[in-house]
Amino acid sequence: MIPTIKWEDAFIYIIDQRKLPGKKEWLVCRTLQDVITAIREMAIRGAPAIGVAAAMGLALGSQTIKTKNYETFKKRFLEMAGQMKLARPTAANLRWAVEKMIRIVEIMNHNTAEEIKGALKKESQIILERDIEINQKIGQNGLQLIPDKATILTHCNAGALATGGYGTALGVIRAAHEAGKDIRVFVDETRPLLQGIRLTAFELIEEHIPVTVIVDSAAGYLLRKKTIDLVITGADRIASNGDMANKIGSYQLAVLAKENHIPFYVAAPLSTFDLTLEEGDQIPIEERDPKEVVTLAGQKLGPEGLSAFNPAFDITPAGYISAIITEQRVLRPPFSPGKRWLIS
Repeated sequence: MIPTIKWEDAFIYIIDQRKLPGKKEWLVCRTLQDVITAIREMAIRGAPAIGVAAAMGLALGSQTIKTKNYETFKKRFLEMAGQMKLARPTAANLRWAVEKMIRIVEIMNHNTAEEIKGALKKESQIILERDIEINQKIGQNGLQLIPDKATILTHCNAGALATGGYGTALGVIRAAHEAGKDIRVFVDETRPLLQGIRLTAFELIEEHIPVTVIVDSAAGYLLRKKTIDLVITGADRIASNGDMANKIGSYQLAVLAKENHIPFYVAAPLSTFDLTLEEGDQIPIEERDPKEVVTLAGQKLGPEGLSAFNPAFDITPAGYISAIITEQRVLRPPFSPGKRWLIS
């Protein structure tokens, strides 16, 4: 598996996903702002990977705080945390990681600034290592849902590149392959940034897992023909009733899957759940630059003056989700009332 992010000496190294699959290039982040820019510009993307990057970025940023006074240190760190939270608004893991780092600072109120900085860097590495372990558990828990012979459709990229390593949705696929199951994968190209054909197909080919790419609009045809046995995606945020936000196009796949009596599964760590939200319509949806829609590899696709609408995510109501695969267990509907379905 290609690594996603790592500490090397005093800096953060990120595989620049904008360059894949043509070039494996490390992006060196030397400042907090470098990491925020990498997240915003999708050099690193995928909810769990963004969480790891946020934690590392804050640890990196804390190194620049030059004070021995705890209150001054905390004030400056909270300013940095506020900047990081704004990097991308939809993914719950980013906020989860930022809050985790804030708690480190708050509980170390009797420690020196240097001790706090060391603890922050250590915690960011733990978050990375723990994320890989969590993804492997998600993969093992999802095995029960994969037939011994199966054709799977997935959308966007929820693989090692979207996480600390191994993957969520792709982690389940990877675990099935490692278990000797006879699987074949169809991958939506995932417009407008083509994460499916560029990243997911790249990962599957690296793992020698049979993969076929389709244009996004071909998915309904395959589902109706029963070519597909199951659909599995990741998630960027899951509300307390089981509604989830994921890459734009996920909702239509869930509707089509249900219409054709094909299971639609979601694979996500518990850090992706936002139990402060009762339903998915409360999840903020990021709208990205319209240029991503009307250009491809720097080439204009439409006439001058053409406008475009570019939401990065959509909401899939819980009623369309057959199960949510977490590191703890497989959650099955009904996902409500309240939060008891998650914590019981």
